[in-house]
Amino acid sequence: MIMWIEEGKKIKLDQKRWDERFKGKGFAFGKGPSPFLKKHIHLLQKGKILDIASGEGRNAIFLARQGFDVDAVDISGVGLKKAQKLAGEFGVKIHALLADLNTYQIEKEKYDLIANFYFLRRSLISQIKKGLRKGGRVIFETYILEQRNIGTEGPKDPKYFLKPNELLRLFKDFHVLYYREGIFKEGGRRKAVASLIAEKP
Repeated sequence: MIMWIEEGKKIKLDQKRWDERFKGKGFAFGKGPSPFLKKHIHLLQKGKILDIASGEGRNAIFLARQGFDVDAVDISGVGLKKAQKLAGEFGVKIHALLADLNTYQIEKEKYDLIANFYFLRRSLISQIKKGLRKGGRVIFETYILEQRNIGTEGPKDPKYFLKPNELLRLFKDFHVLYYREGIFKEGGRRKAVASLIAEKP
């Protein structure tokens, strides 16, 4: 079951675009989790988690398989339906929330972990902070500006790329447990990203 957070609202262009991206039989980004998430799962305490821009659910399902209680939010109903089907294949459950992340409101102090992969909406940062319980953690990874010079992956608009050390500054009031920024090779491809795991004091 998918919970409609914004039922009755006009369908956004973004929703149509991502529904189109996810409508095929295959998985646009694969079924496996982000390599960064998989490698650093030991830094993420179990509990209630929100996976932002969950898409077809590859990270949400991986976390559910590790024992997390997962809310997966995305603008694409097509993606979330595929995520729920994949969760069933692995014998786990996720709570699918269909919402426009331009207007979505994260519940205050609800989560032990919030995951944000390859999605950048700076206005959500303050909500991520408020949505975490004390001692809760955020895991965040997305493209930096250098990505435009090394590959075709990623958004076209420069506003969706992080500037140098921007992610670190955005969470300067948190206890940073891990941070990296640069060009890395993962899955046979080079990516320019910033990756962070930080704890709410």
